[in-house]
Amino acid sequence: MRMRPTLSWTPDEDLPPGTTDLEPVVEMLGVGGVLVLSGAGISTESGIPDYRGEGGSLSRHTPMTYQEFIAAPEARRRYWARSHLGWRTFGRARPNAGHRAVAAFARHGLVGGVITQNVDGLHQAAGNGEAVELHGSLDRVVCLSCGTFSPRRELARRLEEANPDYAPVAAGINPDGDADLTDEQVKDFRVLPCTICGGILKPDVVFFGETVPPARVERCREAVREAASLLVLGSSLTVMSGLRFVRQAAESGKPVVIVNRDATRGDRYAVTRVALPLGPALTSVADRLGVSVPGPA
Repeated sequence: MRMRPTLSWTPDEDLPPGTTDLEPVVEMLGVGGVLVLSGAGISTESGIPDYRGEGGSLSRHTPMTYQEFIAAPEARRRYWARSHLGWRTFGRARPNAGHRAVAAFARHGLVGGVITQNVDGLHQAAGNGEAVELHGSLDRVVCLSCGTFSPRRELARRLEEANPDYAPVAAGINPDGDADLTDEQVKDFRVLPCTICGGILKPDVVFFGETVPPARVERCREAVREAASLLVLGSSLTVMSGLRFVRQAAESGKPVVIVNRDATRGDRYAVTRVALPLGPALTSVADRLGVSVPGPA
């Protein structure tokens, strides 16, 4: 499955307005067997911005595409310089109330699985260790020549040693871990090769224009088939990689509920869209279901 570099979406039809009534979410989780599909919006309360919401990073930032990354050393230098700085911010991020609520629902048997479009690892940090990372994780690095995987922290250490005085001030951090830096700020950054074969290193994330591994896609499809319903949290569903699972659920007669403050590309497939902030909304749902959500670690 290839991720199309779709950066924006404009409704071409009249969509029903969002509601503030949490009862559909309460009812869905009360039945159990819920599959959660989460997007960048669930991590904003952890200090990681989203792409398309109010003030989203796409207003100032165009994500790296796979084709750009492969084609030019300058593009890879720009990516790694910016990502190396952004990685420090990601490393400090902690699960918020939304992540912790999803993990609590799973512990109580109400959520049967989680698919996340995020690459920040916060669902796993909250206790959802089996979450499917649809677009990969910034925690890992892969060599494009020999296929060797390695921990991101290992590369971060090597990059620190190779760029000891690198400490630019970024204008912001984006959901893909990319810091906003100028060309002047990245021009002297030293990029490192694979320690095994000298090949090109890439974060183990799916860039725009890249293919999601087929086995991962099938694992998600199977999760949709096994689920009783689908709960979408904090995703605009602009890219097909997530939207196709919403379509699959709806076409098989499974109810879809979306919690997202703005309209989404999947609204027409949903029973309803709840337009509320995720952390408070999911905490309220947990209270109504008698599910205890732990505080911050």
